[in-house]
Amino acid sequence: MPGLFTTLALMFREVMFFVAYIKNNAFPQPLSEKEEEKYLKQMAEGSATARNALIEHNLRLVAHIVKKFENTNEDTEDLISIGTIGLIKAIESYRPNKGTKLATYAARCIENEILMHLRSLKKARKDVSLHDPIGTDKEGNEFTIRVYPCKVKV
Repeated sequence: MPGLFTTLALMFREVMFFVAYIKNNAFPQPLSEKEEEKYLKQMAEGSATARNALIEHNLRLVAHIVKKFENTNEDTEDLISIGTIGLIKAIESYRPNKGTKLATYAARCIENEILMHLRSLKKARKDVSLHDPIGTDKEGNEFTIRVYPCKVKV
């Protein structure tokens, strides 16, 4: 499992790096087509520097997509962090020979990552604990579900 831990640590570091960008309102400019091609080629050859450059220069895309989700009442920084994870996944899985531009592919991955997060939150909100009140009576007393142990004779 050291590979998984290392990957998560790197993702966390990159997310924190991105949040620092957001707080300072300083985004690197998007890459030109030639620069993007150059970095994609270098990344295919195993360059971590090229991978990081592709991520950093596409951070504006994450911020742009997060704006679409402002009406969800979720913390913008959380959505940016989640969107950045989607961007990282996009950069790592992108294949230029599939006929899609990197920005188009990355936008879809970022949006999917945010949507998966929002769906999981929605599902968790529907969960009810046995200790949570389920209503009140006319006098304002809360109803709860009581669970009694089952006595079964075998």
